[in-house]
Amino acid sequence: MNALAQRLAGLIRAQGPLSVAQFMALALMDPDYGYYTQQDPFGADGDFITAPEVSQMFGELLGLWLVQAWRNQGSASALRLIELGPGRGTMMADVLRAAARVAPEFVAAAEVTLIEASPRLRAAQQQRLATAPVTVSWSPTLKLEALSGPLFVLANEFFDALPVRQFLRVGEKWHERVVTVGRQGVLEFAIAPMAAQALAPTPGRPPAQDGDLFELCPSGLALCENLAATIARQGGAALIIDYGYDGKVGFGDTLQALRTHHPVPVLADPGEADVTAHVDFAALALSARHGGAAVYGPRPQGAFLTALGIGPRCAALARSTPDAATVLRRQLDRLCAEDQMGQLFKALALLPQHAPRPDGF
Repeated sequence: MNALAQRLAGLIRAQGPLSVAQFMALALMDPDYGYYTQQDPFGADGDFITAPEVSQMFGELLGLWLVQAWRNQGSASALRLIELGPGRGTMMADVLRAAARVAPEFVAAAEVTLIEASPRLRAAQQQRLATAPVTVSWSPTLKLEALSGPLFVLANEFFDALPVRQFLRVGEKWHERVVTVGRQGVLEFAIAPMAAQALAPTPGRPPAQDGDLFELCPSGLALCENLAATIARQGGAALIIDYGYDGKVGFGDTLQALRTHHPVPVLADPGEADVTAHVDFAALALSARHGGAAVYGPRPQGAFLTALGIGPRCAALARSTPDAATVLRRQLDRLCAEDQMGQLFKALALLPQHAPRPDGF
């Protein structure tokens, strides 16, 4: 076992089994051995690649989306622009560049904050945004209660990394899946003996059967509801893009670990692989409605980007840089094709009830 697995095993022996959510939180953010505190996960040399790293077109279109949402609500003279989980800062750099080109007054009005808990990633973001056309600040946590005025939020591949709890249907009851130490001294999954109380999966799912597994992301649902309440009250918009499913699916285990772009056992080497779960967009939408926001989507990423004009943008870039035309087409396919990121990834938008329907939906 690696150092973090040994630490978790000691914790389990002292305090009892960990929930899957507790395991995820420690595997990703342990201050000494956590994945995001110690690794650089992004890009071809990392463990996975995100849409902003695929192509500048992604961030540019989101920048234009924000500008239009801001204009639709009266072009406030001051606004908060926040990105959750900003990776290397690539997307925000593209967002600000595109926004400044079409609406410099939007950038001038923006107070930009990146929410990043990893010192390692924060340093990469600061380097990437050193020449940004606006002052950028950082915070390890999002404190919505301290914010005033319209709030514009981007969250690309953020919610999939929030810890999930897992529950297994045993007969007529749900039992929580936990992480314990097996007889061989290694981490393994087990089922809590006591049934979970008052567990209700998202409405719209088919009836649960014995052996079904249900995932719940409490922190994601709470964050989405709080974002919705703030936006409903103060104006603005939130755009959530991630891989996940809507309310038409049944049950299943989506917990996964990736290392050098390949799946690995989730419990094998905590802190050395990215651990995520697919986003339940139906649950997020329900939470946002509880918060009072108007909800649009989820819409597949490919359809969303196509509606925003990624095709013409790709053609324009190809005309200006003919030698890059083949690469640009490959990037377009990666973002939009159904067998790549176009269908699995989805977009969800939260706006005030009075705001016009946002672009792309």
